[in-house]
Amino acid sequence: MTLHVTDEGPVRTLTFDNPGKKNAIDVSTWQTLGDALRETAYSADVRVVVLTGTGGDFSSGADVSRLGTGSTHPYRRMRLTGEVAAALHALPQPTVAKVEGVAVGAAANLALGCDFVVASTTARFSEIFTKRGLSLDAGGSWLLPRTVGMLQAKRLALLGDLVGAEEALALGLATWVRPAEELDGFVADLCDRLAAGPPVAYAQTKDLLHRAALGSFEQALAHESAAQVVNFGTDAPAAKRAFADHTAPDFTGEWQLDTTQED
Repeated sequence: MTLHVTDEGPVRTLTFDNPGKKNAIDVSTWQTLGDALRETAYSADVRVVVLTGTGGDFSSGADVSRLGTGSTHPYRRMRLTGEVAAALHALPQPTVAKVEGVAVGAAANLALGCDFVVASTTARFSEIFTKRGLSLDAGGSWLLPRTVGMLQAKRLALLGDLVGAEEALALGLATWVRPAEELDGFVADLCDRLAAGPPVAYAQTKDLLHRAALGSFEQALAHESAAQVVNFGTDAPAAKRAFADHTAPDFTGEWQLDTTQED
């Protein structure tokens, strides 16, 4: 098994485990990851998802040593890669990429597809595709310019530069950088904060941000209004009660109506 799925309370961790190839992702792993993401999307018990790798590396990307072998047509393999990237992007739960060592190629774009990227000082990112005679995949052509801007996206994509952790932070490829010995604790604390938050409001906030990238300001306002109506009948009442009682809200993500709200 080259992908492990482990649950600790409301936190699900998906771990690449192919250390002999710096956690390269073969077809079987893509399939397992896709299945795990699709199941996770409908789980009410999972509140946060962490994507990471073993052996001091995130992942070296797709297993290019297998290109041109086997009976699976490249078109089908690329469809699988795209479906996995789309499933990660569409997850309603907050997602955290915990990155140590290399995160290159498709793996770098899987990290960018997460909501947060927490990088160790050992982390190194690269859109390595052109050095392999390839072009961007796993959503990189959409994610990269929206993350770092078009000029830097072209630099990273065309040259395949290897970017260290501090430069990644400056470019916006990473949300935070922490020393290796602090990485696990930092991610655990972040997951605790996210797991305590309102799951439906999180899901809608993610969807609003993604849709706004493609639409007009007026469309964004309409989408915001529709989402807020759902929130009024979900976790907003709990927040209102907690505010009045000076306590911390218990966000369950369950549908409820606050009959005390004014018309």
